[in-house]
Amino acid sequence: MEIEILGAHSVEIANAKPPALVIDRVLALDAGSLCSSLSLPAQQRLKAVLLSHYHYDHIRDIPMLAMNLSYQGTLEVYSIPPVFDILSSYLLDGKMYPNFLKWPEQQPAIKFISIEPYKTINIDRYSVLAVPVPHTVPTVGFQITSPKGKRLFYTSDTGVGLSNCWEYVSPDLLITELSLPQRMEEWARRTAHLTPKLLQAELLQFRQAKGYIPSLILIHINPLLESEIEKEVAELAQELGASITLGREGMKIQL
Repeated sequence: MEIEILGAHSVEIANAKPPALVIDRVLALDAGSLCSSLSLPAQQRLKAVLLSHYHYDHIRDIPMLAMNLSYQGTLEVYSIPPVFDILSSYLLDGKMYPNFLKWPEQQPAIKFISIEPYKTINIDRYSVLAVPVPHTVPTVGFQITSPKGKRLFYTSDTGVGLSNCWEYVSPDLLITELSLPQRMEEWARRTAHLTPKLLQAELLQFRQAKGYIPSLILIHINPLLESEIEKEVAELAQELGASITLGREGMKIQL
């Protein structure tokens, strides 16, 4: 399983993009930077997009992706009902963009498929399990299992309280967020994000439950604070004896 990180940051500037990942070039996780990162042929290879929640930096490319693919067939978009409600009401309401759920009439560009948390489904060659994670709006992380049994768990945006989902996942690789440095813990708690010490507590609970700490890649990083975060993450990795790496745009990981 190859995971490519297209967007590893919480905002967009010249060298940083919002969250999006692609697995084996066919399965996308979130849509913050799909169109700006993928060529048209690469977009056309996508079989499905999984959306974790409806914050704009995670869904913004869905209308443009639909526009790009509107004459080649129907793209399946999987998520929980609150995400579909927001997309249908604002981005795909037929005002700013065509309603790609109904257009083109002969074969709409987008098909919403509702997923149920804690219930495994098959998408293309992959087993997909959606697990709720703590955030300011309804959010699910995704455990993706490859045909060869390799497992990725992508939490998307999350705050403290991940221990509630550890019993459902056993990843070889954990891709989670780290939005803020430790000095901003109060703000992180208010906005349901993570700092190094908050992440450390979650990882210790994971190790207690599972007996190991998986390799980690951290995304949703604020680029204005990245150097500070990077130093604290290096200290955290050393303290835990774990592999913890900041995600970068264009990074590819083989599982």
